[in-house]
Amino acid sequence: MVNTIIWTIAVITILGLLLSVSIYLVAKKFKVEEDPRIDEVEAVMPGANCGGCGFAGCRAFATSCVESGNLDKNYCPVGGNETMKKVAAILGLTVAEKAPMVAVVRCNGSCANRPKTSIYDGVQSCRVKASLYSGDTGCSYGCLGCGDCVAACQFDAIHMNPETELPEVDQDKCTACGACAKACPKNVIELRAKGPRNMRVFVSCINKDKGAVARKACKAACIGCGKCFKACPHGAITVENNLAYIDFTKCKLCRKCVVECPTGAIHDVNFPKPAVKPAPKPAAPVAASNAAPAAAKPLAEAAAAKPLAEPAAAKPLAEPVAVKPLAEPAAKPVVAAPAENKTIKEEEK
Repeated sequence: MVNTIIWTIAVITILGLLLSVSIYLVAKKFKVEEDPRIDEVEAVMPGANCGGCGFAGCRAFATSCVESGNLDKNYCPVGGNETMKKVAAILGLTVAEKAPMVAVVRCNGSCANRPKTSIYDGVQSCRVKASLYSGDTGCSYGCLGCGDCVAACQFDAIHMNPETELPEVDQDKCTACGACAKACPKNVIELRAKGPRNMRVFVSCINKDKGAVARKACKAACIGCGKCFKACPHGAITVENNLAYIDFTKCKLCRKCVVECPTGAIHDVNFPKPAVKPAPKPAAPVAASNAAPAAAKPLAEAAAAKPLAEPAAAKPLAEPVAVKPLAEPAAKPVVAAPAENKTIKEEEK
């Protein structure tokens, strides 16, 4: 019995040693040499393994940075520009700084703006709800309100507002990893530039229905009227499929589109003062007042250049014409009767 136990232990020990040597020889034979810089790059990464960089984790991202030979297509949104500068220093490369991003919820369909038309009684998941029907409101594009984005965020940067039933992003905690955007089945969440001093302007609507249909479903919907497109002096706004979109790479934050939007679908965030539409300037009075001095100036110059002519001497009045008195009528001469007639009369007597 003792011998059996001893032989069993000995055989197992010998087999273990043989297998260990075999594994060691195989590992040495098929060993893959790895660049030691991968470990150095991984050490400066935040270690979130969130997938925001487009890779499975920080190790895969570090491998890509080392093997690609440049950092043009590699960027860690969690670590930001500071982390990328450290990676570039390790690899001896240069990296261009990128504007910090933040997640933006492009839906303003709160309970007050978007009344419910049905009641959902099922699994509280946006993906499940989206697979069953368009939603419990008249808008088939807006937020479903089940909070898949909240569950996907590893940094506690997004929460559901119980009053509006919409997600709200904490810009101080958001790392722009994009997990919430990937989790949203309606593509309501978008990564946009934070902007200078965290100021940004965006269209908080993704409804592509025609204006009357969209407005009936939600009071704050974009109706595709194009007023913002006409008001933007920088060409940052496009209107396609009845929906306006602001390109944050072209937007200069003038906010002329905000005051022109008739439904309030365009939001301006973190501005010190609300946008106010400037009062129209009276064009006619200004033009008249400017024209009067302009017309008076050449007249004054002409008057100064040409002296006024001296007034002509007044002609003396002509002397009155002497009126000739009317001539008295001439006395009619009495014609004397011939002498023969006188003789005849005396004979008759």
